[in-house]
Amino acid sequence: MTVSELAEKKTEYRQVYRITDGVYAAFQFCSRDYNPLHTDPAFAASHGFGECVMYGNILNAFVSHFVGMALPVRDVMIQKQELAFHKPCFLGDELTLCAHVDFVSEAVNVLAFKLRFTRNRDGKPETVAKGSVQIGLLRGAETEGGG
Repeated sequence: MTVSELAEKKTEYRQVYRITDGVYAAFQFCSRDYNPLHTDPAFAASHGFGECVMYGNILNAFVSHFVGMALPVRDVMIQKQELAFHKPCFLGDELTLCAHVDFVSEAVNVLAFKLRFTRNRDGKPETVAKGSVQIGLLRGAETEGGG
């Protein structure tokens, strides 16, 4: 499969993620980040949040899942990833990742997506983060019929 064929399969993806206790605990264990904004409800409340703010980089892990598992090909690798956080996320939040093909380069086997994470607040979608991810098709995938 070429990057153009991958881009033509589908130009928009939607994937739903939930920040569960397990996701929170696993990220905390992995990162060893125990900043009180993420771990101490009283500290978070004293800074204007009703509860502990979840780690923004959990969303980066969701992007990794999207690239590694939700795309219809496994012969890819993240080359560049960027997220800007617009609103804090909280335990139990259900987030929808919308990914749109942004550009394709056959010359260097690259495909990029624009990303937007949203959640519903009071029945309205609210953007919590936006960014992009650039992926490359692994060498040999085009000849092996990857995907």
